[in-house]
Amino acid sequence: MSGLHGARVLVVEDEPVVAMCLEDILEALGCVTVGPASRLCEGMALAEAGGIDAAILDINLGGERSTGIAQALLGQGVPFAFASGYGAAPEGFEGPPLIEKPYREADIVAALTAMLGEEKWT
Repeated sequence: MSGLHGARVLVVEDEPVVAMCLEDILEALGCVTVGPASRLCEGMALAEAGGIDAAILDINLGGERSTGIAQALLGQGVPFAFASGYGAAPEGFEGPPLIEKPYREADIVAALTAMLGEEKWT
């Protein structure tokens, strides 16, 4: 178990097997998964509902970009990371962490710790 126990993390990922892998990693870290959302509209609804501590957003959701969700999270002060198999953040969003796929636990821990600060969750 990590020091991130109890952190509520929104997962927006359009590939079911990839989403399950990320959920497994988050569960092993003691995080609570919100979602996953596989489409832009689902991710927006979950982001707007609130009650999340951080988010991991796949950039490309079946041809739609998750930047609208990122904007909503910025407005709420919720930290997020983008995830991509292509290795580049969306233009105008170079600040948030970028997690490269395939997901690796060490990368998820590093991103969440950067976003949340592990000391908050110990």
